[in-house]
Amino acid sequence: MSFPAVARSSLRGSREMAPRPRGRGRFWEVDGGSGDRLERAAAESERWELLLRRGELLALGGHLKGALEAYAAALRRGAPVRPECLGTLVDCLVLNYRLRHGLGWSAARAAGADTGAGGLLSCLGCRGFLSEPVTVPCGHSYCRRCLRRELRARCRLCRDRLPPAAAATDAEGTTPRPPPLAAAIAASGFRTSVVLNHLAEKWFPGQLERARAAGRLGELLHEGRYREALAAACEALRAEPGNLTLKIYRAESYAGLQEFKAAIEDLNAVLFQLPNWPEVYFRKGKVLHDAGFLGDALQLFLQCLALDEDFAPAKLEVEKILFDLLSPENLKEGLKDSSWSSLPCTKNKPFGFPSVMEEPHSASEPSPEQNGERAEVPSEPVKGTLNRAQSAQAINAAGRLAREDGLKRVSSEPLLSVQEKGALLKRKLSLLEQDVIVNEDGRNKLKKQGEPPSEVCAFSLASGDVPGELIDASDFECSLCMRLFFEPVTTPCGHSFCKSCLERCLDHAPYCPLCKESLKEYLADRRYCVTQLLEELIVKYLPDELSERKKVYDEETAELSHLTKNVPIFVCTMAYPTVPCPLHVFEPRYRLMIRRSIQTGTKQFGMCVSDTQNSFADYGCMLQIRNVHFLPDGRSVVDTVGGKRFRVLKRGMKDGYCTADIEYLEDVKVENEDEIENLRQLHDLVYSQACSWFQNLRDRFRSQILQHFGSMPRREENLQATPNGPAWCWWLLAVLPVDPRYQLSVLSMKSLKERLTKIQHILTYFSRDQSK
Repeated sequence: MSFPAVARSSLRGSREMAPRPRGRGRFWEVDGGSGDRLERAAAESERWELLLRRGELLALGGHLKGALEAYAAALRRGAPVRPECLGTLVDCLVLNYRLRHGLGWSAARAAGADTGAGGLLSCLGCRGFLSEPVTVPCGHSYCRRCLRRELRARCRLCRDRLPPAAAATDAEGTTPRPPPLAAAIAASGFRTSVVLNHLAEKWFPGQLERARAAGRLGELLHEGRYREALAAACEALRAEPGNLTLKIYRAESYAGLQEFKAAIEDLNAVLFQLPNWPEVYFRKGKVLHDAGFLGDALQLFLQCLALDEDFAPAKLEVEKILFDLLSPENLKEGLKDSSWSSLPCTKNKPFGFPSVMEEPHSASEPSPEQNGERAEVPSEPVKGTLNRAQSAQAINAAGRLAREDGLKRVSSEPLLSVQEKGALLKRKLSLLEQDVIVNEDGRNKLKKQGEPPSEVCAFSLASGDVPGELIDASDFECSLCMRLFFEPVTTPCGHSFCKSCLERCLDHAPYCPLCKESLKEYLADRRYCVTQLLEELIVKYLPDELSERKKVYDEETAELSHLTKNVPIFVCTMAYPTVPCPLHVFEPRYRLMIRRSIQTGTKQFGMCVSDTQNSFADYGCMLQIRNVHFLPDGRSVVDTVGGKRFRVLKRGMKDGYCTADIEYLEDVKVENEDEIENLRQLHDLVYSQACSWFQNLRDRFRSQILQHFGSMPRREENLQATPNGPAWCWWLLAVLPVDPRYQLSVLSMKSLKERLTKIQHILTYFSRDQSK
């Protein structure tokens, strides 16, 4: 018997033979029972963890039905799963949906990220007129409405995370309803772009006023004042019957009043003109979900995500639907196919959803806006229905059900069995499929009868509609340099500047140059992304001025990138060729100097020690920037290494830092063979002497030198291979505690023999001190 087996056997025997303590047997039994329960709980926990992992792997492998079964089994075993934990499953469902409908990732993105009906001044989210534009950190612009409602988590073009709109909390910490518009945007840290908002007011005052009116409708909806919102929407649509944003708001008003049929008609009208608008699919899915049509709502949410995978509310709704379907109260007796027979991933063939994609009126029926059937707000709400063929009794019954039970969702009804739930879901889907369908022939008839094409709507804005007399270059001037914007960036407070101008201001203080609002977080992030819309407008309407501005910029860059004239000089300490020189940059003038060295591409500047008479010494060394680490407050740690030596010819000043015209120094090469041999012997002697001195240093000093300067370079075979001679000479000169004036004299030498002799004298002096 092996040792572990013997040990287990002896341990088991000792437990059996050990007497139970008197008077405490009951407590021993309790402890043993709790231990068993803990073991069972741990085993059960391990089972549902494995089931969750299995479900995730099956989903990633495309076996969605098996994944649903695994998730359901995990929930039955008590897995603490929340709806947001089903994100991977939802992503796989969306991918499956796209594959079934022939939508590739690129095709879906192209369909959803077009310029939109608003032309250049259009929101990237809703594609409507860019009312109260907000420029997000990635440089793209959205209307306040899209950011306030958190309709998407990432930018539609670059997929960068968008700033979330903060939610107001009450005393208990709950979120009763979204906050007012201004408070939400202010809380998120981003304000209206001043320049873009001014252009919208100047160029298109009519569209802007209509957009603001629509914004007020949104506020009414957020406050739950659906009747007032409906009256205002109908009034606005009388004057502007083709405004798609107003139709969406009216649809939301109808949905709030449980007028689901009217809401669906408005949303279908919008989809007919803009079939690739993700938000409309989401709004329509919400209406159907509230009406109890779970299957169609799920398909619409998937369609929304197929067009925009970062549409956060749609993903959240799919997660909730799946969680409700998979929850134990909906699957009491076990896993049955009927519990999710409506899910698109479990069907054997690709499915369509004509009941949620088609127009609500046929070719022979005029639209509600044309015949004015909803011109007046009804005194009593007509209870919504999604089936025109239903009788009045059924409509009234649906209305009573909506009033009494609030149209409970199918997925959250705990009193239905699995079979009953599936039957009810099928019945509801069949009712929805009876809605009036308009096929492609019907759509063609609509167009022939004068239906406006998809690109014609009230908030449309052709890109060339801006009158020439309204184009003014002064509207695009930076308030700091008073020149045309070049690489314009917009701060969180909404002000726009040239990128270089803003950086220079932040070198001195982390505040907006105009409103003095703190930009500490903006400075710490250091992204400074160009405002794309502003740059596009300049390219389109001011091409000549931009060309001239770019010419001036190129000339300034060429002047700054010259490495012999007006070279920036960092007045600080001694620097040597090939020797690392880390710098802590905190002065505004040197922040600017370092940044310019990087932007011009040279990544070089000169280093000189200070001089009481001439500001800085006559000799110095060029430094090559290897890396820059920016600190949150604007300071930086710059990693540099020494390059060429130079002599100062002429001194100057630029934007607060010193400059100089310089000439580079090179060692004079020795040609005579005897001189070369003598130089070799001297070199070997001094190198050995340097190694001996370094090894005789105290361990503390030697470790500090190695940590700061690295190890001593090896001896080189070809002494004259480089213009500055052997690298170990400069390393040694940097670590020796010598007066800077003496080091400067060695730096200026152009003879390797003289330099070695000087170093030999220094080493002899310090070696004498070591021997004492």
